[in-house]
Amino acid sequence: MQGLHLTADCYDCRCPPALLLDPVRLRQFVVEQTLRSGLTIVGEKFHPFQSADGSPAGVTCALLLAESHLAIHTWPERQAVTLDVYVCNFTEDNSAKASALLDTLISSFAPARWQTHRLQRGSGASDQTLALEQLTPHTAYGTQLAPPLAQMQSPFQHIEIADSAEFGKVMRLDGAFMTSERDEFFYHECLVHPAALSHPGPRRALIIGGGDGGSSEELLKHPSIEQITLCEIDPMVIQLARLHLQQIHHGALDDPRVRHVAQDGFAYVQETASAAAAGQRYDLILLDLTDPQGANGSALAADCYTSEFLQACRALLNPGGALVMHLGSPFHHPQRFALLRQRLNSVFSLVHPYTVHVPLYGALWGMAIASDSLDPLRLDSHAIACRLGDRAVGELQYYNENVHSALFALPNFVQNLGA
Repeated sequence: MQGLHLTADCYDCRCPPALLLDPVRLRQFVVEQTLRSGLTIVGEKFHPFQSADGSPAGVTCALLLAESHLAIHTWPERQAVTLDVYVCNFTEDNSAKASALLDTLISSFAPARWQTHRLQRGSGASDQTLALEQLTPHTAYGTQLAPPLAQMQSPFQHIEIADSAEFGKVMRLDGAFMTSERDEFFYHECLVHPAALSHPGPRRALIIGGGDGGSSEELLKHPSIEQITLCEIDPMVIQLARLHLQQIHHGALDDPRVRHVAQDGFAYVQETASAAAAGQRYDLILLDLTDPQGANGSALAADCYTSEFLQACRALLNPGGALVMHLGSPFHHPQRFALLRQRLNSVFSLVHPYTVHVPLYGALWGMAIASDSLDPLRLDSHAIACRLGDRAVGELQYYNENVHSALFALPNFVQNLGA
């Protein structure tokens, strides 16, 4: 079964109408091109359809190949054609023949627009699935995952944890990659330490989201931390992380300094800000959230990206405190990056965006530190090195005193977004 599967959807085809309507003409063309490609026909079927008035209404055809099959469906009323070529590569690699045939067919139907997909099948990892996440409607990133170690549909989302060859255990929420054992430090260290090291001694922190425990684990490396409020709307995320993602949280989810709140982050912040009690203020607020618009169209965390929510967070910060959040990819999500930066600028006096490449996300990712007084660029590398040493912050795989300032060195195209 090892082979290559190619498909194409062709629109606004400008070919001679007979190719879409006449099974005899279509057969002559398809057989000729298939044989010319070097593939072997062992059977065929061409079936014409008719409209209610008896006029031609398209053709479905299938060629059985010694190498596998070719299928074509024409839609003359839409000037459209769908193409499907599958070849087995078990004893001989027929990929070039299949690709050449598909290219010829597309060219001959002359579509104004078309979309193709290429799928390697039966590659030997029979239990593996290529998991893709759409970065945009036009671009996806993916990696192969083994059958899920755990999955469940909570009241809020579909949660899945599966193993992968490169990333170790991976957590996905509603099909979107959240974190992995082997690359989580790119995201979590950069979300936490630039702000935490810039603060002279953070004692209380609020994390909205963060149910995998990675951001809590990084915060707990700072000895001044007395309490972390982890506000995660979905307790099932924490439950599965406890069981399967120990290499990410290292027990932080059960540290006595971590206070769990199972509540919507927007509601929690609004209620706490309304109380305005000094004891409920924080030195750091980390928005460790899912994207405002998920790959499947869900928007579980959308309210936590609004100006209203950011204003409420600001009211919860102690003097000298800071909020940290991710802004999405400046390349793939430039509008989101710019909009969130503008919202932060409308609420806080100081906003410092920065970037880090996150392998699991397949993209350069944007983050920002926002505050009315804390400036992460006031400390040079020597001062950061001293704080790292004084606090004995260890086991860092990405962040260090030189990386600190480098994170904020933005390429021009990023600097211009939302400025």
